[in-house]
Amino acid sequence: MKNRTDMLSRRRFLCKVGVGASASLLASQSIAQALLNTDTAEQNRNDAQLTKDDLPTSEIDSNQLISSSAADAKPQANCITPTIETRLFASSNVGANDTRNQLALQRMACSGFKVNNPAVTDRQYLRFAGTDSQRASDLQNIATGAIAAPKLLLGVRGGYGAMRILPLIDWQTLGRIMTERGTILAGFSDVTAIQCALLAQGNMSSLAAPMLYSEFGKTNPDQVSCRQFAKTLTDPNLIIDVASAAITSEKLPTVLATNATQTITGTIWGGNLSVVSALAGSPYLPRIKGGIVFLEDVGEQTYRIERMLYDLYLAGVFKDQQAIVFGAITGTGEDSYDARYDISIVIQNLHELTGLPIYNGMRFGHIAQKQSFPLGATCEISADNSGGYRLRFADYPVIDAGAVNVEGLWHIFPSTRQ
Repeated sequence: MKNRTDMLSRRRFLCKVGVGASASLLASQSIAQALLNTDTAEQNRNDAQLTKDDLPTSEIDSNQLISSSAADAKPQANCITPTIETRLFASSNVGANDTRNQLALQRMACSGFKVNNPAVTDRQYLRFAGTDSQRASDLQNIATGAIAAPKLLLGVRGGYGAMRILPLIDWQTLGRIMTERGTILAGFSDVTAIQCALLAQGNMSSLAAPMLYSEFGKTNPDQVSCRQFAKTLTDPNLIIDVASAAITSEKLPTVLATNATQTITGTIWGGNLSVVSALAGSPYLPRIKGGIVFLEDVGEQTYRIERMLYDLYLAGVFKDQQAIVFGAITGTGEDSYDARYDISIVIQNLHELTGLPIYNGMRFGHIAQKQSFPLGATCEISADNSGGYRLRFADYPVIDAGAVNVEGLWHIFPSTRQ
């Protein structure tokens, strides 16, 4: 952390005397090289061990430096003037790579999002993006009226820490204000805790979607995930077709049900399984009659996946639900006792245990090419003629499509070209 602190202090000092961020970094190749070395080591660790974050790749080197502070980003070729009032919330892990944060903020501005609080990316307390009170204030200040509700509340990254701040936020008031403003809160992974609390106590929907640091700060963001993010933000009648169960398990049918042709309509909710199961028995877990539960996870062994599902089953969470939808279940590995005990066995057992239809292969989770979608919205699931299924979503806030320049989310700025 000493390297990052030194880098931030020097960049801020040079900015104060009139030198831009890019010039300050170019004037100090040793800092850029130190950043590269740190990123490479971090990526090697990420490659060796799956985490609850988005497994971002660190691809920044001394030839890919950012031209200016994102807070001062101006429209240029392929960019538009940012008009969508946007605020960040950093509820979990710190995004330790400042260069990556700045690139992500530039891209947000380029694509039309006017970020009003970029300084939250500079906070750190231990492993977290600030103290508990600081992280809670990103949302609580909106609930108290100290800060006006924006159109978009975008998560910075996942990891761990969101559960610590749940009791510090007035979710009922926050949900009411967001409903009145039509505010969209977007994120996933550890942000599931925020989304569940917002729905359970504030009766407000959110968006399962990529986040600032985790996706938009990459040297080469996933264009499919970016396009789907923009589409879901702007499409009031989102439709998703699922033809394969492969990202859940190649051994499962896409639809696991006694009547695979039935149509189901209800409120879809959920998110990361580890987080949802940890909320069982708390007032922050939604209790929705006739709901549709969505679950995804990464880096958990098969028996741990089943244990968390049993946590939810024994807590009565699956009662009064109409269906379960599984997204990506990745990085489970092979059971050392018996290789036959895999995720397909677990999900088949869950189907028998609950009697609920289970839909597999929804393209969302800790994977590339994510399909963003609303949580807490009305969802209709219907079978198609080829063994797959279709999800139709309704009753959630959106943004004017004309205000979004989707290509800005992966824009390569002149000084970041190789």
